[in-house]
Amino acid sequence: MALPTTHPILSELRSSTSSINQVAALRALKNEIIGHEQKKREWVGLGVLAPLARILTTPRANGKRRESNGNRPAHHGKTALGRTDEEEARLQAIVIIGSLASGGPAFIPAIRASAVIPPLLSLLSTSESSGRLVLAALRTLNTIANASTLECLDNEDRSRGLARCLYTDEHLASIKQILLQPISSQSVHHQISLAAALIARTCQDENQRQVLVLAGVLEALASQLSGFIGATEHAAWSSEITPSPLTTLQASDGVAHSWLAPILAAVATIVDTSRSRITYLLSTPALSAVLSRFEADNLVTHDKKPAPWPHQSNAPTRVRPLSSSRLDDLLPQLPVFSPRRTLPETGHHPPIGFGGSSTRHSHSTRAYYTAYDTPDGRPNASPSEEESPLLAWLIYVARAESGITRLMAAWLISLFYGSGVIDKRRDVSCAMLLVPLLVRMLEKGEKTTAEDDLAHNADPLQSAMPNPQVQAPAILAMLTLDSLELQRAAVDAGAIKKLAQLLRHSYDPLPTKAESQWTKEPRPGNASDSDHDNVDVSNSSESATTFQLLKLRESVLKALASIASISDDYRKSIIGDGVVPFVIESLKPKLNAPSTEDNKQDKIDDPQSPSHLTTPIGVLVAACAAAKCLTRSVSTLRTSLMDAGLATPIFVLLEHPNVRVQIAATEVVSNLVLEFSPMREVTLDAHIHRILCDHAHSADPSLRFNSVWAMAHLVSAADRSLKKACLSSLGPDWLLGIICNDATGSGDATVSTPLAMGTPNAAGEQVDLLNTTDGSGDFRHGATNDEDHEMLMTCPNSGQLGPHSSAWRGGREQVDSAPTDEKQIDEVAIQKMALDFIRNLICGSDAAEMIDYLFEQLGQDKLFAVLISKLRPRLVNGFNRDRRSTEKVVRQAQPAADVIDTVVYLINNMAAGSPRHRQVVISQPELLKVIVTLFSHSNRHVRAGCAWLVINLTWCEDHSDHGNCKQRIYQLKKLGVMEKLGKLEEDSELDVRERAKSAICQMTNFDRS
Repeated sequence: MALPTTHPILSELRSSTSSINQVAALRALKNEIIGHEQKKREWVGLGVLAPLARILTTPRANGKRRESNGNRPAHHGKTALGRTDEEEARLQAIVIIGSLASGGPAFIPAIRASAVIPPLLSLLSTSESSGRLVLAALRTLNTIANASTLECLDNEDRSRGLARCLYTDEHLASIKQILLQPISSQSVHHQISLAAALIARTCQDENQRQVLVLAGVLEALASQLSGFIGATEHAAWSSEITPSPLTTLQASDGVAHSWLAPILAAVATIVDTSRSRITYLLSTPALSAVLSRFEADNLVTHDKKPAPWPHQSNAPTRVRPLSSSRLDDLLPQLPVFSPRRTLPETGHHPPIGFGGSSTRHSHSTRAYYTAYDTPDGRPNASPSEEESPLLAWLIYVARAESGITRLMAAWLISLFYGSGVIDKRRDVSCAMLLVPLLVRMLEKGEKTTAEDDLAHNADPLQSAMPNPQVQAPAILAMLTLDSLELQRAAVDAGAIKKLAQLLRHSYDPLPTKAESQWTKEPRPGNASDSDHDNVDVSNSSESATTFQLLKLRESVLKALASIASISDDYRKSIIGDGVVPFVIESLKPKLNAPSTEDNKQDKIDDPQSPSHLTTPIGVLVAACAAAKCLTRSVSTLRTSLMDAGLATPIFVLLEHPNVRVQIAATEVVSNLVLEFSPMREVTLDAHIHRILCDHAHSADPSLRFNSVWAMAHLVSAADRSLKKACLSSLGPDWLLGIICNDATGSGDATVSTPLAMGTPNAAGEQVDLLNTTDGSGDFRHGATNDEDHEMLMTCPNSGQLGPHSSAWRGGREQVDSAPTDEKQIDEVAIQKMALDFIRNLICGSDAAEMIDYLFEQLGQDKLFAVLISKLRPRLVNGFNRDRRSTEKVVRQAQPAADVIDTVVYLINNMAAGSPRHRQVVISQPELLKVIVTLFSHSNRHVRAGCAWLVINLTWCEDHSDHGNCKQRIYQLKKLGVMEKLGKLEEDSELDVRERAKSAICQMTNFDRS
């Protein structure tokens, strides 16, 4: 039976006669709704959230604040439980809101619209609220954050209302204050853990991570982390015998090891793969101090541990540890392998001039190795930097613990790998000690402790942590990406078979029961109250089981993509386990069960099937990543993938409204349009080049990069009409514009086509440089919906993220210059791909005609001026980073080696055309002078390209070209090319030496003839 709109409890809450009666009404309401979903809906429909918000915002009476110790309330006006009436009312209101939030995502819109979140956040101040209120508020906020996760299956929209209010100067200061409390009781421990879990759950983007660093939250988390490391030190070295890793943390001064997981999760969420933030974490005073106590000599004698292998001598061996830390002694001694330089197995689809992966969390288009990148594409630690002892401790924790704590330690290790702060030799330790543990967590029936049963645990702290089995594949994917050694360890542990089983499990029938969701529309027959309109809860939201299955599907697809990224044998194993139908089905925007040989005959149309559900963005992106890695093998393209109909869903996703999906689908197309791909004709028949040209003009750098990359593959070996159509669709001016684009903002006097008023930028938009507009706005991309706007209106604006926030201003200048660096890297990668597009455009049997067409469309002089600018160092003008200094700094920026390499081979293609085109190249004195300086370049490909250019320029086509060829040889000798070639004959690289010998021989033989 429906509740009356004039219920006595509601009347008492709206106009209380006394605080005692108000507390009694709140307790009665709490007892009525806890565990009763229908009652919750009815009370929300009556508008009970509005008076609860007023109770939370009731001004605090003087003298009722907490004492300075932060854990005991005042001693007057107490109830029987030792709390004041006002505090008891707030506590009961907080519990009621938490109970409503535990009802699931259906109640989150009502909670967001009722303005209860800002007063909940205000109660986090430990100087203004008692310990009980702080703890209760944290529990409720975590419950709201967990339910918000289920409100929308896509990461971009989760916890949007809560995060917008939380990430302000005022509330982050309260979070920091909580984290820095001295641990004097279990209540304080719970506060710290819940605060960390709240950060881990709500932090979603780079701007929020920056603000957390600037607010001191990361430093406070590092202080807590140092406490756990110190406890490990006390337990491990309190006796002469090294204890078992399985018992050390449990015996560490009474510190509950289960509280370590939220700290690790929050740290991992904030640092992500940012090298600068990880460096900042390691340099925090608390963490530096505790880690410095583990320092040892660079040479350690391992004479206490038995040999791990039966045929290994037990004599003491002296090895150079990866880090000068005693924490490595807690790990099992492993055999020392001499490092071998191995080239990665690129499969059948080697990308044009692409040396790295662009599939990291930030979607960066890093198209070339950094200074310390390793041959397999994984960034490596600088030789001058020593690996932090924290990594050895994290491996130790991962081995000593189980469940969610092990998972969070592995997550942080994988982020260290992604940022390049780990020595490459650490792969052996991770392959033997960590990867098998992660693979074991993939087993569906693995038993976990009570603390790890998070999906079914009602405690906010436990439910705030991810499900171990759901998250383990994603962490395994991050750890094994671009490392053949770690991929081999995962495969040897049986990861492919287990991942295939989990992928099938994720396609189990989804629950069809839909929860009701709150709406602003009043219920029929109910009158509006003066305080708050009556509201109702209606359809529908996704269940927790549906969310877990879809997250599991996304994680498994990521892991399969990572394992298949290098080895063709692993791709064949993945396809052999029958996952292709599930990958293809995951590429479809609507959720359906895949048709396999087992269920094809028994498939029955179920009218209750959740066909209304759309595939989450994360699943689509992960499925595209798996398809991209599997399509690197021609054999799989010709059989399994082609027969399964891969092309059709990929073509649909190219026009998906979400840019992340467009990027992922474009990466797959880059493999489908290669010359030897059996799907090339299908792609050309679908006129995909038109969509790619549109994407190339996108404002998103990653989409722009991948589209130009796919176009470069497409025009290779294409007919003249298609090449001309692609160049025309891209636009000659736009093509030159993105090649000349300089992300650093420095000018270049050698470029004859500077950007001016009305010039299109890299996104194809007309830009007026003299009348710029203020682009300041919200920290998130896209428009703010109405509910978010309502939420903002109720939040205090003293610390709101934006141009006027102190955290925002400081973040752009002090903490992390990575966004600027990534922008420069993105622009250089796009320039390289645009040059590769031109390079492929003038390849093939019609090269001579296409060179003429290129000169006609781009302008011969303009094109050569651009190429020269890409080969010369640039003068970068700027001011000192110290804002108080007006000193102007001038430095030289050397062009990227990949860009130089591409330009040199592009000029080679021109010289390989007709004799007339060789004459055009030799008639560019400025270009030749710059190229002569490149004969001594540090990159072997550039040196070989210079030798190839001499070979092409000195080639005599026929007797009619004899005179011109003689003149070209004379000009090259005049520039000192013969001397340069003589030095290249003694080059350390065989290919360079052979090309130099061929060039000298060709020039010498022509002189003799």
